[in-house]
Amino acid sequence: MRSIIELKNVSKRFAGIKALNDVSIKISAGEVVGLIGDNGAGKSTLIKTLVGVHAPDSGSIEIRGDHVEGWNALKARNAGIETVFQDKALCPQQSIVWNIFMGKELTFPFGFVRQKEQVKIANRLIREIGLTSELIDAEAPVGNLSGGERQGVAIARAIFNEAELIVLDEPTNNLSLNETQKVFDFVGNVKNSGRSVLFIGHNIYHVYDISDRFIILDRGEVIHRLNKQEVSSAEKLMKIMRDTIKGH
Repeated sequence: MRSIIELKNVSKRFAGIKALNDVSIKISAGEVVGLIGDNGAGKSTLIKTLVGVHAPDSGSIEIRGDHVEGWNALKARNAGIETVFQDKALCPQQSIVWNIFMGKELTFPFGFVRQKEQVKIANRLIREIGLTSELIDAEAPVGNLSGGERQGVAIARAIFNEAELIVLDEPTNNLSLNETQKVFDFVGNVKNSGRSVLFIGHNIYHVYDISDRFIILDRGEVIHRLNKQEVSSAEKLMKIMRDTIKGH
């Protein structure tokens, strides 16, 4: 599969503490990768490095096989890497279309917003990722949506921003089983479109169900890489994680 991003031997320090230590990961097109690890494992630092908030102190980053110098947030976004954080960064009082286009509005030469065109595009995007209810229209307020549906809006916004890799940070946190399934459906549609997802979660059952393979992080190091075929159940994945961390 074509590589989207590859980190090679990346390390990152903060005030002398090594948050990432010689980390190497690769994410290819059309896959869902589950990232798991206890609190303090380095997941947040790894996410922020992937999206350019942090530049590595050492190691290298390749985008589609090409080495990139001076890694930053702009280069990450230009590479098609978008993050949906836990708070989703949505404005509940505003419409779905407003949230998708905020800061990137389509305008006529004199500055007026091309509202009808934005609504048409927003409706296409939310249908594409699986928000198919006739009750949900692009002009509806985000505040009327459920937690899972709001995740869908955030994912649709990432797709509008031409994301090829969408990083989902705890996307099923505090969601019901029904809402979690909605998120899974959205992720499946993203994968089917040829895009990729890095799925970060504490709920191992959720990570196991949705991911094609797994990366286990502990104290800033990758301690395991597993394909789903190698792990028969979420319980087995948890045991591997606990045993490996205990011996690390």
